[in-house]
Amino acid sequence: MKLQRRALVCAGLAAASLPAWAQTDDKWGALRGYPESRSSFERLPEFRVGNYSGGHERTMRHHVIRAGARGAAWNDTPVNDFRYRSGLFQKTPDAYLAQWPVTGLLIARDNNILLERYRFGRQPAMRLQGWSMAKSVTSLLLGICLDRGLIASFDDMAARYVPELAGTLHGETSLRHLANMCSGADVVHARDNAVLYPGALLGRDPDIARTVRGWNRRSESAGMRFNYNELAPLTLGMVMRRVTGGSLSAFAEQALWQPLGAEAPATWLTDARGAEFNSIGFAARLRDWGRLGQLVAQRGRGPDGRVIVSEAWINECTAWSEGDAPVLHGRARLTQGYKALFWHARADGSRPAMHGHHGQRVLIDLPTRTVLVQTAVDQQGPWEHELHDMFDAAARI
Repeated sequence: MKLQRRALVCAGLAAASLPAWAQTDDKWGALRGYPESRSSFERLPEFRVGNYSGGHERTMRHHVIRAGARGAAWNDTPVNDFRYRSGLFQKTPDAYLAQWPVTGLLIARDNNILLERYRFGRQPAMRLQGWSMAKSVTSLLLGICLDRGLIASFDDMAARYVPELAGTLHGETSLRHLANMCSGADVVHARDNAVLYPGALLGRDPDIARTVRGWNRRSESAGMRFNYNELAPLTLGMVMRRVTGGSLSAFAEQALWQPLGAEAPATWLTDARGAEFNSIGFAARLRDWGRLGQLVAQRGRGPDGRVIVSEAWINECTAWSEGDAPVLHGRARLTQGYKALFWHARADGSRPAMHGHHGQRVLIDLPTRTVLVQTAVDQQGPWEHELHDMFDAAARI
């Protein structure tokens, strides 16, 4: 009994000697001011808020994508008392934000911002990491390359533009099958990222081109099966750097970011040679993520009506031909379709979306031109169904 009391006293004294944050449930690091980690890819939850809003730019290689001299202005037209039904309950965006670890939420239509919220100490001027939403940015750049004739056909083989890929698995795969994640490569996202990321982004001498050239294990013929992975978009990045004669970031700045009227610079993570790891790693302000969504919602036109990417490419990204069979809605995933690096919540292609790890989303409703952007630091829990309920209600405003 005395030993038990002594143990309890010692435990109490030890807890009292800990800093305040260690004595509380401070999962996201609020009491420490949302710290950034010194290591480049720290996974502990208490570093995510800081790392995902600028911290990675201080520890990882990246390019800066400059905005133009004058960004396109938004109209702030907040919808008061916005509510939506989720299950049996009437809900509000603020109640949703209080329940889930969301750092930013924006709803917009045309040039009008209907709702804008920040949490966890985040501010409008912060760049927020989008993770795999970078794949959809890659898709927009691919469409611009096709529009300009830099790439002749979506069905060309990658090696036509990058001759050193001739005879390799990814070189002998069409751009369509790469963009649809149907390369046939023997790669498992959950298993092989532990090898792929050190080799192409995080190691002492990461090299995307070397990694893509060397990954030649095949599990089936190209075009047979949807298999989400990082290698396919990285190959597309190699093609686009070759046909544009520079970095993806330089091309994005000239062809996308400045014409879009982005209000601030974006950043993109790179390997040791300055090649963008374009599967992930694009960071931008919440409002500029909204601009990217609006570009799709307005079928390729910027806020001034100028064509940035053709409507033909937006149509390509939101429709399926015979060659796209493995990524049809219900085949790519039970409740999702996929096409050209965009996810699809509806079989008719009217709800394309950008998805990123830990809850990053840009949802787009083409019929109403409504866009919802969410940035977050975790994806655990049944938040996504409610987010779509909120978006359904927003599209009806």
